[in-house]
Amino acid sequence: MSKKSLKGSNHDFSDSFIQLDVLNRPSANGEKFPSFKEKVSNLGFKPFKPTGIDILQVNVGKMCNQVCKHCHVDAGPDRKEIMTRETMRQILEAIKISKVKSVDLTGGAPEMNPEFRWFVEELSALGCHILVRCNLTIILANPKYNDLPAFFKKHKVEVVSSLPHFSAKRTDAQRGEGVFEKSIKALQLLNAVGYGMPDSGLALNLVYNPSGAFLPPGQESLELDFKRKLRSEYNIEFNSLFAITNIPISRFLEYLVSTGNYEAYMDKLIGAFNPETVSGVMCRNTISVGWDGYLFDCDFNQMLDLKVGTKNQHISEFDTNALENRNIILNQHCYGCTAGAGSSCGGEIA
Repeated sequence: MSKKSLKGSNHDFSDSFIQLDVLNRPSANGEKFPSFKEKVSNLGFKPFKPTGIDILQVNVGKMCNQVCKHCHVDAGPDRKEIMTRETMRQILEAIKISKVKSVDLTGGAPEMNPEFRWFVEELSALGCHILVRCNLTIILANPKYNDLPAFFKKHKVEVVSSLPHFSAKRTDAQRGEGVFEKSIKALQLLNAVGYGMPDSGLALNLVYNPSGAFLPPGQESLELDFKRKLRSEYNIEFNSLFAITNIPISRFLEYLVSTGNYEAYMDKLIGAFNPETVSGVMCRNTISVGWDGYLFDCDFNQMLDLKVGTKNQHISEFDTNALENRNIILNQHCYGCTAGAGSSCGGEIA
């Protein structure tokens, strides 16, 4: 597995314009894939509007201690984009004048941002529900991160962690050699301070992403399998498992194209389009904030540099009314969120 990001390798797909061009090209037989925007419009969502702003999902930086082959952020140790304390202050001010209830911190590995703990403390002081998307191995990556479980507990942070499978082989194939063993140790450390344990009030949720060009299986049965295996073999407890579809952008798009799976995967997503999921996709109640403070309808639009369709597009100009009345920017990658049972950062929709 490459130790460099697409950007660090000067790969074409590090350019969002090239990714969008691929997503909107005709198939090999010259036919265009059905337009997602038209598909949604035909259901009566014309234009596609938000229901409110309940969640800010904040990417505090693209630096990460892992280089996962499916990563839609193209994160890695060679990425230097890091949110500043000034931008974090602007986010705190925006929260004060908004109806935001939850703040979802992501990266990269968000804990690698030097202002991460300060930011969590400030969010906690505002009474926000805080989620951290922790890759688990960061807890063991350096002694300065070893106390993260206790820090999370102090601020009642909800921990959401990716674990591709309950087998070492499948996890390491997707996330890197030795990741599974470190992830298990990190989960045990989180359990030791109460995370995932009954009646602790400390939520520990896992995220499953497929390891190839296929949709995730049913979330409920998958969660039962994970709980049974992790409990019996490693004495690990967790609350819920979120099954998330891989969106065809960034490194996963590169994987699809390089392996000749792109068109078949798009056909699979389009064929599995589920109208019942459309009303519940995450862009309807979430605003995504980039490391530099720019605003997007979702984390995936952020990686394609598709900024919100309002006049003021930066957190420093946060306008609740304009954002609540904006038209959500749609493109072909959105099929990933509406295929099968649907997919959001909280797992299945329908």
